[in-house]
Amino acid sequence: MNWHPVTTISHMLDCQLHGLKAGGHHFTNVLLHSIAAILLFLALQCMTGALWRSAFVAAVFAIHPLRVESVAWIAERKDVLSGVFFMLTLLVYVHYVRAPSIGRYLFVAVVFAFGLMSKPMLVTLPFLLLLLDYWPLNRIGRLAFGKPAARQAVVSGQRSVVSGRFFKLVVEKIPLIALSTVSSVVTFLAQRGAVGWTEQLPVLARINNAVVSYVAYIWQMLWPVKLAVFYPHPEHRLPLWEIIVSLLLLLGMTAVAIALRKQRPYFITGWLWYLGMLVPVIGLVQVGWQGRADRYTYLPQIGLYIVAAWAVSDLIALWRYQRTILSAAAILTIAVLSWRAWVQTSYWRDSETLFTHALAVTSNNDVAENNLGIVFLRKGKLDDAISLLQAAVDLRPENAPAHDNLAKALLQKGQVADALVHYRKLLEIQPENLETRNILGTVLIQQGRIREAIEQWQKALAIQPENGNAMSNLAWVFAASPEDSVRDGARAVELAKNALRISGGKIPMIFRTLAAAYAENGRFREAIETAQHGVALANSQGNPGLAAELQSNIALYQAGRPLRDPSLTNAPSSP
Repeated sequence: MNWHPVTTISHMLDCQLHGLKAGGHHFTNVLLHSIAAILLFLALQCMTGALWRSAFVAAVFAIHPLRVESVAWIAERKDVLSGVFFMLTLLVYVHYVRAPSIGRYLFVAVVFAFGLMSKPMLVTLPFLLLLLDYWPLNRIGRLAFGKPAARQAVVSGQRSVVSGRFFKLVVEKIPLIALSTVSSVVTFLAQRGAVGWTEQLPVLARINNAVVSYVAYIWQMLWPVKLAVFYPHPEHRLPLWEIIVSLLLLLGMTAVAIALRKQRPYFITGWLWYLGMLVPVIGLVQVGWQGRADRYTYLPQIGLYIVAAWAVSDLIALWRYQRTILSAAAILTIAVLSWRAWVQTSYWRDSETLFTHALAVTSNNDVAENNLGIVFLRKGKLDDAISLLQAAVDLRPENAPAHDNLAKALLQKGQVADALVHYRKLLEIQPENLETRNILGTVLIQQGRIREAIEQWQKALAIQPENGNAMSNLAWVFAASPEDSVRDGARAVELAKNALRISGGKIPMIFRTLAAAYAENGRFREAIETAQHGVALANSQGNPGLAAELQSNIALYQAGRPLRDPSLTNAPSSP
């Protein structure tokens, strides 16, 4: 979970314009992504003056296959919307740099705030603006080089000037850093529930995965195949050699960027752009079960595109036919990436295709197993669903959604005892899962295990005293059980009245329960009146079956007899 009110408002506007038709929502994502790409071109061109290199970077950003997840997945609106505000922030920052003023600075801060309220991942933007101050905006300045004797004095004086400029630029970013800090705190508070798995994942495992993920994203940028909607966290399964090689590559690239910072300043800006912007989502603070995600590269990889575009241009600057070679290479690159993006987009046509592909290109993917199991469960393919969901819980025994879905599939299959095993396991993982406690109580009733069902509903009320579902279920058992030792008329009336209050008097089944509770207490007149209210409500809601049942209950109450539900009988104990 994130705090992103601007993104939420954009979804609300889409629902007003398009209802729940997916096409309209997809169109908005595509439109926002296109605007972000255009703004990126304008920002780079304004900062560097390099028309074609800026155009190439924007084109790669627009059509790279790693962008598919952010654009095709409607729920990732936060990526494309924050991307628009990110690019706008760069543009208005350049505008501010050219003619600094309080008004222009406030404009930068406002646009940045909108970006943070679209997706908090933009918290690293003040750091990025400092990098841009170094290159291409050159606000910090560079050291002069001359003859050794004079150079030392010149360099010493320049260092003092550079340090002073850098300090002023850091101070200039303090209001923006404050906005980032507020956004980080709010995001952490919103994500506390999802961060729980971090406690089970040692710090070393998170660091190792972060190191490998940095390199994996670079490889996916260069060779965008086998992309998936979900990559399971490797936990302790990463080979030592892979960790060491990845660490050496990162250190080597960083060393090269530092060494070339004067001759090729774009290298250190682009490289640190990539490293820095990934920090919030690299997994050092683990949220969820993913090891990495394509959507996380949406803005960070722009830094690598800049490095590639400027480095290649510099590398062949003295070549013959330079323009022809660059044009051909750019066209070929964009054509290949467009083709791979089209292929990747085809996997997003429906859930079955998406998660089948994920299972084909990843391993140990319990999330994909679970989600594909849900697809088959909805289609009524119970055997396929059970097989996938069982595989998911075997891979990750703490996968609560998989236990829940497997229990539902087993119930539909008639394997009640097996379903109960998974419901109980789910409650071990999520003891405060009220929906599961209510479902488990209902299943136990069907098995004739009345007292166990009562225990589950009582635990639900202990967790949430205003849980109307548990109140209604308990009231029915206390009012209508054939067993004297189970019934509790006074408690039944109390629970049913509270359930009726919570429901707002809009559920006819609760009128049925309250009427039975009154009858159990000998208050037959009130039972008849309550049941009659239920009849009228059931008829108004188009539920003639329940209305007929209530009419038969009224006849029972008119005869001065309480209602007894024969299904609420304890099953005989096993010998």
